[in-house]
Amino acid sequence: MILGIIADDFTGATDVASMLVRAGMRTVQVIGVPAGPAPDADAIVVALKTRTVPAVDAVAESLAALRWLQAAGMRQCYFKYCSTFDSTPAGNIGPVTDALMDALGTEFTIACPAFPENGRTIFRGHLFVGDELLSDSGMRHHPLTPMLDADLVRVLQAQTARRVGLLRFDTIAQGADAVRTRMTALRRESVAIAIADATTNDDLRTLSAACADLPLLTAGSGLALGLPAIYAERGWLTPNVHAGELDPVRGGSAVLSGSCSLATNAQVQRWREACRPAIAIDPRALARGEPVAEGAIAWARSQTPGEAVLVYATAAAQELQAVQSELGAMHAGALVEACLAQIARGLVAHGVRRLLIAGGETSGAAVQALGVTQLRIGALICPGVPWTQADNSFAGERLHLALKSGNFGGPDFFIEALHAST
Repeated sequence: MILGIIADDFTGATDVASMLVRAGMRTVQVIGVPAGPAPDADAIVVALKTRTVPAVDAVAESLAALRWLQAAGMRQCYFKYCSTFDSTPAGNIGPVTDALMDALGTEFTIACPAFPENGRTIFRGHLFVGDELLSDSGMRHHPLTPMLDADLVRVLQAQTARRVGLLRFDTIAQGADAVRTRMTALRRESVAIAIADATTNDDLRTLSAACADLPLLTAGSGLALGLPAIYAERGWLTPNVHAGELDPVRGGSAVLSGSCSLATNAQVQRWREACRPAIAIDPRALARGEPVAEGAIAWARSQTPGEAVLVYATAAAQELQAVQSELGAMHAGALVEACLAQIARGLVAHGVRRLLIAGGETSGAAVQALGVTQLRIGALICPGVPWTQADNSFAGERLHLALKSGNFGGPDFFIEALHAST
């Protein structure tokens, strides 16, 4: 194994894995820290559900993943977080980065959530979502990690006692040698973590080349774009053109949507406008103890055989805020996650074999409920979202899963993804 990746949620794990696979790197995603030996792969992504748990728990799980990856012989470690830098002043990006740096005995790393293909760019240390600053985007309404500041140096500095600095765009434009020189200077200035500007894929490739010898990288999925070529140049990797091939499956299809992002709201709306089967999950009914999951499963089974269904808790910002005000943000989220996970299990039990799940927390809960422990990474549906194959589940049959970050994909994503899986 060359690269060991610790991802803080399940959709982010498949996102970064897809970057490696499309460059011919044999990549396996494992769910949680395995008890046994590592599978045969060039890269292994350990998918954790640590983005919004208490920082102490996120650190403990991340260190356990690191120890397992070290035992498997990884050459470089990569801590993967969201391209919108989802976090709070308490963490978890800073605390996990600190713990990994301490464990690896390294005094310097970079932080670069940029993903230009999906409109996430960093300029002068400020994160943009499309043409908007992060703080002006829909992320300001995120139910658990509202992002109210686009200055990533300031955001990260609030989460770590280490000094945070900046690798500016004008240095990166000069190439990998200039970046290495600047990193040496930053170290002399006692900077331990540098936010790295990146507005294009070429910037990410430059950073990959400059940082190839760092024990630890911290980033979104974009930085992984340039790593396979660096490894191939060093003779570590022979790219495999079949790395993204999956085996066929037969059975029904369904979409589960827990994300309340602007992108996912548009995808749900487009599905409904096309008069496709859809049923909404009511958090208030869940709080009252009503059998919402059972009702949704029964409804899905009553639909026309072979027609894909959508089960969603996706809501616009105003409705989301009203529910959170009544039930509490964490409680409402936990109720919805548990319900959608139960529905996922019920749908698979009744023959669904292609399941698209929108939202990081929802994806994590559903995959765990399905008993999946390992995913093979397939071809991209859109930047950041591949189909994956689970060879093990509680149903004992192969599944195809697409785990979508809430902010990814265009309005027709649900329809396009299911078409791509046939």
